[in-house]
Amino acid sequence: MSGRAALRAGLGLLAGGQVVLGLWILLLPELFWKWPWVSHLPPYNEHLLQDFGGASLALAVVLCAAVATMERRLVLTALVAYLVSSVAHLLFHARHLEPLSAASAAGFLALLGAAVLLPAVLVWLAADGTAFREPGPAGTGRRPD
Repeated sequence: MSGRAALRAGLGLLAGGQVVLGLWILLLPELFWKWPWVSHLPPYNEHLLQDFGGASLALAVVLCAAVATMERRLVLTALVAYLVSSVAHLLFHARHLEPLSAASAAGFLALLGAAVLLPAVLVWLAADGTAFREPGPAGTGRRPD
């Protein structure tokens, strides 16, 4: 798999996750709240959940635009925005694990850690620009996707 294809696939995975998360929260906030890793931080606040769902979908729009255009600045901007959000999310939950079992806390932190690691790797892949300059057929300057 080329660097460009790997970058596009990673961006697509992040975008898809944000679409699913955003729609789940906007359409079924009470069901999202019942998720054990969320409900241990009461009280339920529909307004906050709706805002979070909307923000997740907004981030998905930027990630989808990056997937569609594969323009270096947009890709890096989308990835750094995702990374800022996922680091903040990880740090918050790392400080609020008390009600969770050790196994649940470990699984949750592993999931949140992966949400930091993937965009960090993708930033590294995109940073030097190689994935955007791959040689292609007939002097097009890039490989077909």
